[in-house]
Parts: sequence; C-alpha cells; structure tokens
Amino acid sequence: MQITNTILMIRPVAFRMNEQTAVNNYFQEDLAIKNDMINKRAQKEFDDFVEVLRQNGVTVIVIEDRVETDTPDSIFPNNWVSFHDSGTVVVYPMFAENRRKERREDVFDVLEEQGFRIDNIIDYTAAEEEGVFLEGTGSILKDRINQKAYCALSERAHEELFIEFCEDFDCFPVIFTANQTVNGERLPIYHTNVMMAMAETFAVICTATIDDKKERKNVVEHLKKNGKEVITITEQQMHCFAGNMLQVIGADDQRFMVMSSTAYHSLRKDQIAAIEKHCKIVHSSLDTIETCGGGSARCMMAEVFLPKA
Repeated sequence: MQITNTILMIRPVAFRMNEQTAVNNYFQEDLAIKNDMINKRAQKEFDDFVEVLRQNGVTVIVIEDRVETDTPDSIFPNNWVSFHDSGTVVVYPMFAENRRKERREDVFDVLEEQGFRIDNIIDYTAAEEEGVFLEGTGSILKDRINQKAYCALSERAHEELFIEFCEDFDCFPVIFTANQTVNGERLPIYHTNVMMAMAETFAVICTATIDDKKERKNVVEHLKKNGKEVITITEQQMHCFAGNMLQVIGADDQRFMVMSSTAYHSLRKDQIAAIEKHCKIVHSSLDTIETCGGGSARCMMAEVFLPKA
C-alpha cells in the first residue's frame, strides 16, 4: 500500500522560527511579530488543517506538544519517525540539536492505545554522534509499491545511512542532488519532500532542481518505468511548497492530494487538471507555518501504516 488513511500530527505549543534549522533551510523567514502570536496563528492553521482532513474522512491522531521541551519544529513529526506496515517504527537522527527533543516514546503508547501493533523499533539516532543525519520521510520518498526509495542528498540526508535504510527495508535506492538558488548560488535543498511528492499513480517533481542531467534523467526514468505520470513544477512553485504534498485515503476509499493553499494557488490550470485526473485536491491555509517553519502540509503529517493489533 502506497498511501494510508491514518495520519499522526503534533499540535504546536511553542512554534516559532527555529534558528538552528534556518542555517540550511532556505525556505524559512522571520515574522516581525512576537513568538506567542506566531504560535497562536500556527495553532489556528493547524486546527483548521486537521478539520479539513477529518471532514474528508481522513483519520487524524493529534498529540499535543509539550511546553517544557521548547521544540519549535515539533509540528513536523515526519522528520523523526516513520511507521511501517511490517509493524516497524523507525527513529531518525536529526541535524538540529533542539529537534532531537521532539522524539517521544509516549507517541508509540498512544498508537498502541489506538489499536496499532508495534513489533520492532529501528533506531538510527546513534549516527548523530558521527554528524550523520537522515530526517525521515523529509529525506526519504518511498515508492512502496515498487520497493524504491528516492533521496536528494544534503546535510540532512547522508548517503551511507540512506543506503543502510534501503538495505533494512529491501528498497532500491535512487540517489541524486537537488539544488535551489540562494543569493545567486546553487545550494542543496534541505529535504527531498519539498521538491518531490510520491503518489500511487503519479509523482509531482521539480526536475529543474536536479542540475546534473544524468541524475535528472535517471530519476524521471525510474518514475516512468514504474508507471507514474510525472507532473513537473517550476522552482518558483517549489518555493510556494508545491512539491510538499501528500496523497492520503479518505472516506469511501477516496484518494486526496493534500497541500497548502499557497501551493494550490501557485499551480497552473494544466497542473491542477493533471493531478485531478488521479485524485481530488484538498488544501488549507498554512501561511504562518510555512513562513516561519520552512515546511508545509506534507511535513506536518506522519503517515501511520502500522498493522492493527
């Protein structure tokens, strides 16, 4: 199964621009308002987003962040954990030290209380001591149907650890570098999932970020070979988080492509039509979260593929 109907989300209590991630997340900007106001706005956007998902029949498990840990990016749980249909949970090494406090075992207790089965935990976090990172489904895009995993290398996505992940999950690795222009310089994009989204029958991708022509051709060939329609977006659209989408299952087994309103409004009519050939689009306003957090709709949703107990 490529997609799921169950999403885990963390409701923020201390959301703000994280100075430790801003060093290589070039999507982040500071807002000239106080942090408590930023957090209030983020909570409103979060609650509205959860409501939109639930109205469309998506199961959303919401867990409150903890004030005492002061974790400004806890709203993006997909970077520290992933939940697999084998009953395996994976815990990932994080680039920013203050993001490591987001990892919480009580999240697993909540899922078990909800009837999910956890048989095994794979913990890669010891890699942090070596300065090696791999930030969950931010770094790794799995094509679960075809047993492939795509990864744009960066400071937050280390090649050797990605290959180890692929060996552990019996996936074929598709490795490349994706860049964006920052002050006239081409620099690595911090997470794969801001330039690419994997759905059942299609993929949304900013091919212009893959500067190496051989790598670009290789990525597109892998997608097409596996029957995915390739829907390309521009670098400008990527900066509007048009690559940061997630396909989910809602009521009556209906498929939805979930994105922010900023992402949706950046798309051309032909791109919207291309996506809507495959599934319905759902979007919600995430302006504050995107501006300060440098992440969008996909980053906020940790997919739960765990089997039921």
